Amino acid sequence: MNTINWTPKAAKQLRKLPGAMQVNIRDEVQAKLSVFPECQGIKKRLTDHDYRYRLRVGNYRVFFDFDGRVKIILIEEVKKRNEHTY
Repeated sequence: MNTINWTPKAAKQLRKLPGAMQVNIRDEVQAKLSVFPECQGIKKRLTDHDYRYRLRVGNYRVFFDFDGRVKIILIEEVKKRNEHTY
């Protein structure tokens, strides 16, 4: 089992999210990243990006690094395009 470390910035971003989304993200992080790299859904490293890996949870992306321990760095909301974008 991996140790999961949250940076202060990522923890603050998580606290600002709606309550249900906080629970979803914490549950997914615990379920998948505690057994990383044997987990499903995170197959390859990101290229040309500041962070090595990404976990998708709904409309949010959890960016993290792995060096024997999981270090959560950043949580970003993905704004998808729709008919009102342009």
